[in-house]
Amino acid sequence: MGSVLVRNCVRVSGVPDGRPIVFVHGFGCDQAMWRFVAPDFEVDHRVVLLDLVGSGNSDLSAYDFEKYSSLRGYAGDLVEICRELQLRDVVLVGHSVSAMIGVLAWQQAPELFGALVMVGPSPRYIDNGDYVGGFSRTDIMGLLDALDANHLGWSAQMAPVIMGNPGHPELADELTNSFCRTDPDIMRQFARVTFLSDNRADLPGVTVPTLVLQCSDDVIAPEVVGRYVHASIPGSAFTQLKATGHVPHLSAPEETTAAIRAFLTG
Repeated sequence: MGSVLVRNCVRVSGVPDGRPIVFVHGFGCDQAMWRFVAPDFEVDHRVVLLDLVGSGNSDLSAYDFEKYSSLRGYAGDLVEICRELQLRDVVLVGHSVSAMIGVLAWQQAPELFGALVMVGPSPRYIDNGDYVGGFSRTDIMGLLDALDANHLGWSAQMAPVIMGNPGHPELADELTNSFCRTDPDIMRQFARVTFLSDNRADLPGVTVPTLVLQCSDDVIAPEVVGRYVHASIPGSAFTQLKATGHVPHLSAPEETTAAIRAFLTG
């Protein structure tokens, strides 16, 4: 399988002895999505960017359908990357599904991680009893069926909804192109693993300092979900962004950067 650093197209920059900060992209995305945020941290952090296996410029031959049938497969890769780079006291910044991957990585190796930043997290997308995830099971199954039937059409339809910010169509175009570049079979499996996951039980055990970054008007991870995550993680911080949509590091990078900075220095 080769080095995990090659497999995940890992790129390291910034200050070699600075506190490590690892940025992990969400579903259908890649490390380029952090390009407006990561450079700000290079002045005083060791910045690590990567592509989850199956995404971006990762080694697609390393994609194992059994391993990645669970978010824990990706979490294991994060742990392996941190160990390979000999990182400690890591600030793990995870977008969307990677916020939960970050929680699972912390569970596997709590000695490696010093803080979690969750950007638009959702521990479960499907409503369940009193829990509001934002989608009915019928909604999610319809979404997955549509992806199965027409990968490119689904990407063109869903990306603008996920991105929000209709006044900036170039952002939706970027996300659409990212979705379309993803191998259809891998994308179908990652979609199922993402949208059918339930990590609610993993949240109360988190003991590392955690920031929940919540966007406004986010159809994928509504405010009620972010507030649930905040309430479930003891001592966590919650920041409501003015940024709308689900990808604030692209649509509002200055606000996103400032919120992360405030958390780390506060």
